[in-house]
Amino acid sequence: MNKTVYVFGHKNPDTDSIVSATAYAKLKQLQGFENYQAARAGHFNPQTDYIYKKFNVQSPKYLSNLTPKVEYFMQDKCETVYEDESVWSAIGKMQAANLRALPVIDKEGHYKSLLHYSAFAQKLLLLLNPELQTNISTSINHIIKTMNAQPLVVQNQTDIFKASILVGGASDSTFAEMLDTHASENIIVITSDREKIYELCIERKVKLLIITSGYMLSKELKEKAQENGVSVIMSPYTTSDTVMMIAYSTPVSFMADPEIPAVHQGDTISRIRSILLESPIRRLPVVDAENKVIGIISEHDLTNEPNIQLVLVDHNELAQAVEGVENYKIQEVIDHHRIGPLSTTYPITFINKPIGSTSTIITTLYQEARIPIPKDIASLLLCGILSDTLILQSTTTTDIDRQTAEYLSNITDLDIQTIGKEILTAGSRIKDRSASEVIHQDMKEYKEAKVSYTVSQIEVGNLKEIMDRKKEFLEELEIERRSNKALFASLLVTDITQLSSLLFIEYDERFEQFITFPKQEKNIYFLKDVVSRKKQLVPLLTEQVENFER
Repeated sequence: MNKTVYVFGHKNPDTDSIVSATAYAKLKQLQGFENYQAARAGHFNPQTDYIYKKFNVQSPKYLSNLTPKVEYFMQDKCETVYEDESVWSAIGKMQAANLRALPVIDKEGHYKSLLHYSAFAQKLLLLLNPELQTNISTSINHIIKTMNAQPLVVQNQTDIFKASILVGGASDSTFAEMLDTHASENIIVITSDREKIYELCIERKVKLLIITSGYMLSKELKEKAQENGVSVIMSPYTTSDTVMMIAYSTPVSFMADPEIPAVHQGDTISRIRSILLESPIRRLPVVDAENKVIGIISEHDLTNEPNIQLVLVDHNELAQAVEGVENYKIQEVIDHHRIGPLSTTYPITFINKPIGSTSTIITTLYQEARIPIPKDIASLLLCGILSDTLILQSTTTTDIDRQTAEYLSNITDLDIQTIGKEILTAGSRIKDRSASEVIHQDMKEYKEAKVSYTVSQIEVGNLKEIMDRKKEFLEELEIERRSNKALFASLLVTDITQLSSLLFIEYDERFEQFITFPKQEKNIYFLKDVVSRKKQLVPLLTEQVENFER
């Protein structure tokens, strides 16, 4: 089975991150790798939402975390059997596919029970125990199919009934007494070359007469059987084998184990592990939200690699990645930020370039592969570049970014300045948005030695609106700092008209003396000409944190 490869941006994704994931997954699909899928760990910010709606592009799949789940380990190719099929048919499926268990479903595919050899053996022993008077649930049709019998006279062949089995091996008089004892029951009589037994069965109107070893019924008795409503079939097996085959004709629902629960595809492995270990065969059926069987999971499956792998774009630090990333194989990293402490036990493709946008790198990968960029994807990539470089004005902008933006502008017929201002305006809206939402829409966590800190960023058209709410933003930053036990939590508010920023920051009191930025007021600093978190702010913060740790 091909593994699904999810292409993820960082967990609080900005436009460049989401766009890069979408565009790279599309590139891989165009190269023939249909198992690549764009994904996101966070919700769209207003700018990204505006862009995807404007160009009518489907949003990447939302996966808030990658905590190991059943769907990442289960076998999705799973044989099933309908509850009204015979055990004989079910056992045949199990042997043909070398299965140890078979989920039993109704006509709509809903899970009912699990057939496994242990349950079957236990119930079969009860049916065949001569010391117990056990009825067998079956139908004439199931019996005919199980033993490939030849029907002679058949009445109500699909009706399920509970039958008492009698073998016509005694003397005629003794057998007549046996019939009298079971007169009120649905009786199946199995006998061989015993014409007098045939007559007694037809006269007493038994449910079914099975003649074994290929012996025939006279035409006169056949007509009488039809008149008396007695079904008659011919078994190709001996009497003893036919008795055994009757047990296999039971509908599978009577032989399966209803006590084994199904688990859902979204259940975590930690939740189902104990249930799996309690299963007598260490296997459980997997169902969807409608209780329809979609797979099976075994104890052995948990020792295999999960059926998903990852590509990380626009980040390379695990602190910024989707939760649970450490449980999966990372195939590739495509980024334009500093290289963090990422390490793997295997070689991977790692592309990192000092340019203004990951969208620029993705565009060059299309060019290198000589694959035309679909117009909607090219539109997204152009927006990704313009968003991350503040319409090519950020200090992170390179000539490659400018050339790539022009290239995408020609493909899409979008004017760089017009679409750039349009998307920056969409992203600068903070009215009716909580401080928490603004801070978390593009927040990155950094770790330096023994401490961690967060830096969020938002671009605005003017600073007045956010300064009017400064108390609210600073309170939210303090909540963020305390909850993460961070050295500080900060918000870089970039004025896209003046190309300078304010830094809102809540910190451990011991850190205040190491902050060297010009203070505008308590917990707010003015950063002239600073617009890039990656290239300008984080290197300065890193230096201050290092001084603090000395």
